[in-house]
Formats: sequence, C-alpha cells, structure tokens
Amino acid sequence: MEPRHSRNIVQSIMFSVSAVFIGIFISSCANESASPSPLPSAEEIVDRVIDNYGTDKLENARMTFNFRDREYVISRNSGVFSYERIFTDSTGAQVREILSNNGFSRFVDGESWTPTTDAEVDIMAAWERSVNAVIYFTRLPAPLNDGAVIKRFIEQTTIEGEPFYEIEVTFRQEGGGRDFQDRFIYWFHAENFTMDYMAYYFYTDEEGSRFRKAINRRKINGVTVQDYLNYSGENISFETVETYDTLFDNGDLTLVSEIINENIMIEPLIAN
Repeated sequence: MEPRHSRNIVQSIMFSVSAVFIGIFISSCANESASPSPLPSAEEIVDRVIDNYGTDKLENARMTFNFRDREYVISRNSGVFSYERIFTDSTGAQVREILSNNGFSRFVDGESWTPTTDAEVDIMAAWERSVNAVIYFTRLPAPLNDGAVIKRFIEQTTIEGEPFYEIEVTFRQEGGGRDFQDRFIYWFHAENFTMDYMAYYFYTDEEGSRFRKAINRRKINGVTVQDYLNYSGENISFETVETYDTLFDNGDLTLVSEIINENIMIEPLIAN
C-alpha cells in the first residue's frame, strides 16, 4: 500500500500544476478581452459613412439647390444623369449649362452655344469642370464608391480633441475624369461616422490645395447634407495634404470662403 504522505505529496503537486494552468488560462482570456479591436478597412469606413448619410437615395432622385446666385439641378436615375446650372449672366442673358451622359452643352436664351475657336473650346471645358466640381462636392460621400476611386487607410488621429479615421482617396485614370490626378484626404469621425473634414490637392485649371470643415449638417428627405468652411494653408504639396489637420488644430490656416448650399430640395424618382 502506498504511504499516505506520498499520496499527499502527489496530490499537492497536481493541485499546484492545475492552479498554474488555470492562472495562465485566465490571464490569457483577460489579455484577449483587453486587446483592442482591429481597425476597420478604408472600404468599411466609407460604406458606414455613406449608409449614415443616406446618399444612396440620390441615385434615383432629383435634387435642386442654390449656390452663389446660381441654381443647380441634379437628376440621377438608374445610371442616367443630368447636372444643370442655371443663371443670368452680366448681360442679362439666361444661361443653362447641362452635363450629362451625352457630354456638356450650353444654352444662352434658349439657343445652343457652340465654341468656334480654341479659346472658346478651353472656356467651354472650364465651365464643364466648374459644374462637375460643384455637383461632386454636393453629392459626397456617395462618389467615394465610384469605380475609379482608390481608397487607403492612413491612420487613426484626433482633430479638435475628437477621434477620426484618416483616409486617402486617389483615382485611376480610366473613369477618373479630367481630375484623376487630384489627391483627397478625408477625416471620418471614428464613432459617429460623419464626414467632418477633408483636404485636397488639385491640378485642374490651376494648382493648389484646400481644407474644408463641415458645418450646418442637416437631413433633407432622408439625405444628410452639409456646408463647409473653406481654408487654405502655406507650403502644402501633393505629398503633404494630410498635414492639414495639424495646421488646422494649430490655428495656422486662413479662412478663404464659405461653401453654402441653400433652398435644397430632394425628390425621389421611380427607377427606370
């Protein structure tokens, strides 16, 4: 028969070993629960923001608004689009510019205006880019899922004490339009999934950069829209657009304009 004290020693050793393994298991579980969740991808972040803003509703809708004494009309229906700008020019003529799947056209007092010189062709192209730019910024964040868009997660950071995901957006040449060389940086709120800040470097017409802060966020017929404060900074290059957030936090930017859209109306269209 095995001596009693030998059995006690074995039991004591087994208990100690079990206690060690239990301790390791508990510690491992605690470490797993304490480890931070993996950061979402750029695609996941943008999808959350678009869903939050409801801009998918604009894919089959008619949107009208006024910006700087001009009326704009956005019509999209199952991939067919028409972007219009309507205003009275300095001569009193009624001007209507239309950018659609068929290209760009301009009407003055109801008559089609056709460029006849190289200079007029360049002016026509500038008008087209101007209309497209206003519409692009108004439709954000919806265009961030266009086929030509390349998204890249940069980092998680803070602006004005709030947490943000910093995302770079560039464009493929095919399908990227005439502005495919531009570079955008977006700062999406890490908890609210709102599009609070953006910066971009552009080459079209002139070279430069801007930083925008969203203001006046409101919801119209299920779609979130917002206006912007438009800033400029010094010594910003194509490669350093993402430093705009630090310059903004340090008060080193100059307010150059306000981007205010007024009289916004959104009407759903029946998909064709």
